[in-house]
Amino acid sequence: MADIDLLLARAKEFHGDVCPGIVLGTRMTMIGMRELRMDPMVRNRDLIVYVEIDRCITDAVQAITGCSLGRRTLKYRPYGKFAATFINLATGDAVRVSAREKERTEKPGSEAATALLDAPEEDLFRVQRVRVAIPEGDLPGFPKNRTRCSRCGETILDDKEIVAEETILCGNCARGSYYTEID
Repeated sequence: MADIDLLLARAKEFHGDVCPGIVLGTRMTMIGMRELRMDPMVRNRDLIVYVEIDRCITDAVQAITGCSLGRRTLKYRPYGKFAATFINLATGDAVRVSAREKERTEKPGSEAATALLDAPEEDLFRVQRVRVAIPEGDLPGFPKNRTRCSRCGETILDDKEIVAEETILCGNCARGSYYTEID
């Protein structure tokens, strides 16, 4: 198995420093890949990872696994949890690794990172074998479906359209946008 120092260095280079989240994310990734019998030192084309938070641990997952949104191998679910689910597409095996909240530390930056590095795995993480049904529109590769929003006219890929009263809409038109257009 990979050396944690090498993987931490990879995550640090990507993220910019070694903070508690990078340590948790690195250890979490090592556990997930170990459980799937994948080597984190090798690019694993059959790996997809769902992350449940948009914080530092996600940078560690991305740096170590090589999974990314652009490659469609990193999936984000906005649940606000220090957790990630690792899926081997070739075997269908999946494991969810989550941080145990009770073991978080209130120590400052580098002290906290060191404490998290030294803590026993079972004290920091919960590991669950899980099943994940990945929709075809979420799989890597070329778009499987392409349609157009009937309101704004923009193209919608990969089954992300919303059908309301037999009308095809994009997420912005159906639910409201995160931006406001200005002239």
